[in-house]
Amino acid sequence: MPVRGPLSRFITGTAVVLVAAAGTTFIATTTASAEPVNTGKGSRTAQEGGGNRDGIYAAARIQYSGAVAPNGGKGNVTSSDVNWDPPPCWYAPYLGAKDFKKEMSANLEKAANTPGMTGTPGAAISQTQRHYEDEYGWTDTPGYKDYNVAKDGEGMFWAGVENPNEPDLLKRSSCTDLPFWVENDDAPPPQHEEAITPEILAALAYQHMQLPDTKVSLAPEQTTKVNLPTWAWLDKAVFDEVRATAAINVPGFALTATTTAKPVSLRLEPGTPDAETYPASGECAIGSDGSIGEPYAKGKADQTPPCGLKYLRSSGDGTFDLQATITWEIAWTGSGGAGGDLPDGTFGTTQAITVQEIQAVNR
Repeated sequence: MPVRGPLSRFITGTAVVLVAAAGTTFIATTTASAEPVNTGKGSRTAQEGGGNRDGIYAAARIQYSGAVAPNGGKGNVTSSDVNWDPPPCWYAPYLGAKDFKKEMSANLEKAANTPGMTGTPGAAISQTQRHYEDEYGWTDTPGYKDYNVAKDGEGMFWAGVENPNEPDLLKRSSCTDLPFWVENDDAPPPQHEEAITPEILAALAYQHMQLPDTKVSLAPEQTTKVNLPTWAWLDKAVFDEVRATAAINVPGFALTATTTAKPVSLRLEPGTPDAETYPASGECAIGSDGSIGEPYAKGKADQTPPCGLKYLRSSGDGTFDLQATITWEIAWTGSGGAGGDLPDGTFGTTQAITVQEIQAVNR
């Protein structure tokens, strides 16, 4: 997304220093997420925008709660849609008018006094200053009078926030619009497409979601025999719906979204091609009672399990890595009755299985 205003033409060479001080390229290239606090599954986690001591950054905190990864980290869910990604950056409330004036005007003054800031870079500084002080604007970006100080308390300036869990620097630093004003209880101007919404919060909750490390019940457990069916199952009591919530709450602006993951199937991968699965697809669907598969019971040794596998050769001196992957159906609800679906998520665990030859007794 292009930077709006005259600074968009100067994001090269020495102009980086200028734009950094003006709060634009700085947001695009060096904004860091703030350190999260109060983290942990089932507790609350806070993240905010960040930057160095010279830059403008969005300071609104996103609060995470429910089943979220510790320390503000990426959760353990893998999206089944390889083309889906959580938002790499977004715009969020930053400062009120008086505080923004103090911050931005100091940065502009520092930039103007930086050696070499003449010609084109100097003009960019001047135009940015006029934008916030003298109502100098562009086609879809109106200017402000004295940083909107007369409206202090009636709204906030918004600025870009990087997603700390986005590995691609270019994507993470792509929210490069100049900080813009939003009145309390109003929606952000439509040209700022990455402005925070319930759907963005839902996607962030999805990214931070921590699914339970569920171990599949097996019979026989850990050690089985060649050509002996192994039963696999998950009781409803072992796993259930998982919820993660992301919320933002500042004066005049509050949003929340809860993302829910519901288990729908279990996939078994034996860890060797010399095996069969039940059913043949290896995909065990959830039953009407919310369980997957059927627990083994005495007398069923010769029966075919509804969910399970059979190894056709020994694991020798080693083991086979049985991977059990649960598919979770993901949906979300948010402020104002918003809601929808997100791509299914998967999370797998691995269990070491020893497969022994059946020993024949010769008489």
